[in-house]
Amino acid sequence: MIRAVQEQDAQVISDIYNHYITNTVITFEEEPLSSQDISNRMRTIESADLPWLVSLDKSGQVLGYAYASKWRDRYSYRFSVEVTVYLSPEHAGKGLGSQLYQALFNELKDKNIHSVIGGITLPNAVSVAVHEKFAMKKVAHFKDEGFKFNQWLDVGYWQGTL
Repeated sequence: MIRAVQEQDAQVISDIYNHYITNTVITFEEEPLSSQDISNRMRTIESADLPWLVSLDKSGQVLGYAYASKWRDRYSYRFSVEVTVYLSPEHAGKGLGSQLYQALFNELKDKNIHSVIGGITLPNAVSVAVHEKFAMKKVAHFKDEGFKFNQWLDVGYWQGTL
């Protein structure tokens, strides 16, 4: 089941995201986030009238999440968003990311969003495949864009239209 995020989801979302912060280069954040940090981010997304969705198992446990945030603040960018999806590590590879993106993109279409942009730390074949599954194309590649775990990391951007 996929539904809109709720305040009580903040702790599980921070647990999921903190795994990627502390164990991977997928995100360039380096310090774990509290559930309050996630709650603040949820309010920012909500105040921009953009969707944040969660995927649940049959018992109601959050398995992953996806959301859209403003691409840039200038008014002419109002039809463009950056999209993000994260899954709990034990539920990756089961198609949940694609399900979340499909639901997210459907909601974004209803909001007249035109352009979706996803940033990916490279290499990351799984994330590239998910984005390309939705007809997103690589439009940029930045070398040595981030530094984490004592290594320089590249970032690619994929863009699609809705």
